[in-house]
Amino acid sequence: QVQLVESGGGLVQPGGSLRLSCAASGLTFTFNRYSMSWYRQAPGKERELVASISDGGGSKNFADSVKGRFTISRDNAKNAVYLQMNSLKPEDTAVYYCNARLKFLDYWGQGTQVTVSS
Repeated sequence: QVQLVESGGGLVQPGGSLRLSCAASGLTFTFNRYSMSWYRQAPGKERELVASISDGGGSKNFADSVKGRFTISRDNAKNAVYLQMNSLKPEDTAVYYCNARLKFLDYWGQGTQVTVSS
C-alpha cells in the first residue's frame, strides 16, 4: 500500500515562506519511477495543479500563478518531494496535496493546510 504524507504547512504572513515535504512509502512503491506533483484546493474552488516534477527530476512545470515564487524538487534516495514556497500571498491559502502518478497508478496524500494571512 502506497502512502504519501505531507508536512510543513501552517500559518504564515504575506511575503513569507514555507517548505512543504511529502514522504512516500509502500512495499512495491518505486518512487523514482513516479512523476510527482503538488496540487492545492482553496475553499469553494476546484483542485488545481501547482507544480510537477518528472521521475528523474529533469522536467518541472508550474502554474502561472506560482512561477518565480515556488520551486519543486525531489530526493529519490529519500523517497521525498518538496515544494519551496516564497513570497506567499493570501491567494495561496489552500490545502496542498501531494500526488504520485505512473501510467494508470495515481496516489494522493491527505493534504496539509497552508494559510497566508496577516
